[in-house]
Amino acid sequence: MKIAVACDGGLVTEHFGHCEAFDIYTEEIGSIVRHERVQNPGHTTGFLPVYLKEMGAEVIISGGMGGSAVRLFNEKEIEVVTGARGDSRFAAESYLRGELVSTGSICHEHMHHGEC
Repeated sequence: MKIAVACDGGLVTEHFGHCEAFDIYTEEIGSIVRHERVQNPGHTTGFLPVYLKEMGAEVIISGGMGGSAVRLFNEKEIEVVTGARGDSRFAAESYLRGELVSTGSICHEHMHHGEC
């Protein structure tokens, strides 16, 4: 399984679309066996769910995300986990242990970036 974590400087970002990069963790038998960081190619409506799906992501972890993005990820059968904070790898590992539960944190106003 591949887990994508929206991050800024290795920390989970508050709003996935405005992150600087995505940490992509590959899991095998419950452990992370590979990590790569890919720069965010840009935030345009509907692009990032397709982009991450093409990279093989089955889960996206972020601090917050807009409702439209959540819907688009769900359409791509990518699980959305919001409300995460802290270190990107720790968030992915917590997810694998079943300890990271989505808070359903939805950003309602893009103009208020950072207030998700």
